[in-house]
Amino acid sequence: MEFTKRVHWVLPVLYISSLAFLFNCNNIVVDASHDVFSEDVLSLSAVNVKKEHRSGYHFQPTKHWINDPNGPMYYNGVYHLFYQYNPKGAVWGNIVWAHSVSKDLINWEKVEHAIFPSKPFDKYGCWSGSATVLPGNKPVILYTGIVDDKNTQVQNYAVPANLSDPYLREWIKPDNNPLIVADKAINGTYFRDPTTAWLGKDGHWRISIGGKKNNRGISYLYKSRDFMHWVKAKHPLHATAGTGNWECPDFFPVSATNGLDTSVVGPNVKHVMKVSLDATRFEYYTLGSYDVGKDRYIPDKDMIDGWNGLRYDYGNFYASKSFFDPSKNRRILWGWANESDSTDNDIKKGWAGVQLIPRTIVLDPNGKQLLQWPVEELETLRGNKVEVSNKILNKGENVEIKGITAAQADVDVTFSFESLDKAEPFDPSWDRYDAQKICSQKGSTVEGGLGPFGLLTLASQNLEEYTPVFFRVFKDQDKHLVLMCSDASRSSVKDDKTKMKDGKDAYRPSFAGFVNVDLTEKKLSLRSLIDNSVVESFGAGGKTCITSRVYPALALFGNAHLYAFNNGTETIKIDSLNAWTMNRPREMNH
Repeated sequence: MEFTKRVHWVLPVLYISSLAFLFNCNNIVVDASHDVFSEDVLSLSAVNVKKEHRSGYHFQPTKHWINDPNGPMYYNGVYHLFYQYNPKGAVWGNIVWAHSVSKDLINWEKVEHAIFPSKPFDKYGCWSGSATVLPGNKPVILYTGIVDDKNTQVQNYAVPANLSDPYLREWIKPDNNPLIVADKAINGTYFRDPTTAWLGKDGHWRISIGGKKNNRGISYLYKSRDFMHWVKAKHPLHATAGTGNWECPDFFPVSATNGLDTSVVGPNVKHVMKVSLDATRFEYYTLGSYDVGKDRYIPDKDMIDGWNGLRYDYGNFYASKSFFDPSKNRRILWGWANESDSTDNDIKKGWAGVQLIPRTIVLDPNGKQLLQWPVEELETLRGNKVEVSNKILNKGENVEIKGITAAQADVDVTFSFESLDKAEPFDPSWDRYDAQKICSQKGSTVEGGLGPFGLLTLASQNLEEYTPVFFRVFKDQDKHLVLMCSDASRSSVKDDKTKMKDGKDAYRPSFAGFVNVDLTEKKLSLRSLIDNSVVESFGAGGKTCITSRVYPALALFGNAHLYAFNNGTETIKIDSLNAWTMNRPREMNH
């Protein structure tokens, strides 16, 4: 479908005099991020969608492939989520920007697809972008268009066709696109994913666009007075050598108490610079300051700006996008979790990909990291509840948590211990930046001193399969290190090898990250959202987050079990454990 309508908005001269809406389709680089299948595979529509492993309360369409969340926003009382979607099959391809709306971030109604390739400036693809609500309450989307078969990328805009439509069902791509074309100093095949715009005190809008030069990751900076004519700044907003291509950059201010509008600046305001690294498929962020005079972002001195830096999530989490929610004065983060199953199984079950539970983001009071937590609206889905308190876990002991639906649950537990003396020494030969490797060697069954202890999720009755989420404490010279793991290596008894050309085998990693937490009170907390094939965990109040995708063969539906365990010599106490069966939303994209 080609849009031919135009919309003209009368705004203050300082901003826009004419805009129209397009829809952003974000596809990560084809050669590095997605396997390209033959037409008969990528357009193989699902006739029967298998319910096995399908999420119960996470966001997903009724069938087929999804990936990156794009342009989330809150507008006139409605939350909007756009996302990459293949309307014809369960693998990447045929991508359109699908669009869903919600009043509560839990129940979602699908509306018409917002954008798809249709014009010379996006004929070969609609890739990622962001939404900005301009003065006068005028939303606009900036997105990356692909103009040829060489993946040359330009930046376009789109506007709603009808602002009186509460769901903004139709979007228009004006013919004065593209707004931004790469100059000769930029590699035009790595030039994408414009951020939400922020407005400077000088009256100029600014956006950043991801890319690379050689192996140097770059966040290019562009400025505009009217949102229509953009000029590249002399220097990038930020760049880091040796990191490779930067996708889906996100740049925003953060506070320790609530969310901040993207344009907020000040001497005491920290900023977050997040990038999705195509080379590693993880998301990294730093905290720092935004020098408004020089238009540059400077990471704090103690930040690691590269592959060993902080991550939003140490598991299956990519292409995230945040937005400011003015209705509750908070910043909300969306992230995509791809399947870890074999390509064959994705096609058989007729769907692939979920959006993880939206999270609030605030600055940790220590000023050194972010805290993430599921949005409070999720609690409306809580059903039957069980409680455990003051329960002792001796070495080698498992305690089953009964009375809930273990395949679809929300579990919040606080563990305590009397002493740190039994913490095992941290081997100086280990790479302290490779927590995943340490977890693969020091799994949940490997006896330790203080730990491993935690939860066995999606477990079969006789523990032939389970996904443990757990802590292990090490002594490292004059301090302690807390390792958090979400280990999928024992999650299924199936051997899921692909039989397809260019297909992928099932991937069952031992995801892990360290937790920067004060152990003075000798306590560690863990919250896990369990949803059939999703285990989304938050350690120490959201200091460290890890998401796993798993596909049990035995621990399905009513045959799934949940245990608390301890395989360390130090006795562990469950101070408090609250677990709820999670109900399904009333509506999920039907």
